[in-house]
Amino acid sequence: MGYILTREGFDKVLSELGRTYRLYAPVRKTGEGRFTDTDVIRYDFVNSVEEMELDQKSDYAFKEILTPLSETLFFFTESEVKTADRDAREAIIFVKSCDMHAVKRLDQIYLDNTFADPFYKEIRERVHFVLLGCPKSGEDCFCVDMGTNRTADGYWFSVDRTEDGGFACDVPEESLAELFEKNSAAEQRVEPKYVTENAVHVTIPDEIPSGIYKNSVWDEYSARCIGCGRCNFACPTCTCYTMQDVFYTDNGKVGERRRVGASCMVDGYTNVAGGGEYRRTKGERMRFKVLHKILDFKKRFGYQMCVGCGRCDRICPEYISFSACINKVNKAVEEMKEGEVN
Repeated sequence: MGYILTREGFDKVLSELGRTYRLYAPVRKTGEGRFTDTDVIRYDFVNSVEEMELDQKSDYAFKEILTPLSETLFFFTESEVKTADRDAREAIIFVKSCDMHAVKRLDQIYLDNTFADPFYKEIRERVHFVLLGCPKSGEDCFCVDMGTNRTADGYWFSVDRTEDGGFACDVPEESLAELFEKNSAAEQRVEPKYVTENAVHVTIPDEIPSGIYKNSVWDEYSARCIGCGRCNFACPTCTCYTMQDVFYTDNGKVGERRRVGASCMVDGYTNVAGGGEYRRTKGERMRFKVLHKILDFKKRFGYQMCVGCGRCDRICPEYISFSACINKVNKAVEEMKEGEVN
């Protein structure tokens, strides 16, 4: 069922939901960007539509509520272990279509992999999603080529602006029908808006030969990349983390264990006992990241890991384009195939 709401009606819906759920949506932080006169759009808890940024894509993804950058898993003493207390309230997260597809990737990794991660599962069971309509492509987006520009299910309701300043909502979740009906101006069929064309296009080769691992396509990134890891932290599907034990006593028997977000692009990520480091150069790290997104994940699960949101392109301080890298890989593969024929 679909509903047309005035701005006041939609705020009443949010106010009612806010009594039970934490509402988590993109928020424009004025003057908090990379430079003093720039803004940044990141996720935060909200109470009204006035606080939300509904038109532009967030610079950082929604995933921090599902996979916090720093999360205490449990506390330990000499004699016992206690899991950390969590906020028991359920949450509603407002996301665009590409991020709805990213949720599928996160669930695949944490829930449907070798075994289910109990800490992720506990959070995930208390999270629901609202689909933000996306009538216009961002300048860095390539979601159409990745097949993530449209979402058919998995959301409680959708949100699209109407020409008169109101909101159109598709509401598949039956438990919310009464709330929307009570605050709506009209009922009608609503289809969430979605992007049909991007300015950026990528071509992922159907097969990538092993020769790509030693190809010179990666060399430029050893010189350009500074290994800051911003691309990983902004990406909605990057899931790497490390574990840290924080000790409260000198004997190391009382403390807490934390799961902390990590990046395959930074120094130390591949360090092993004895001083070994498997990927020393930035080009090798870029190779690992790119092929994981467009090759390894698909081999295991049958679909691409990258959702084409373009956040990594926008946030890179060295202006390295992930979409351009994909196309360079495709070109290198074509050249290798031509060389085999000749």
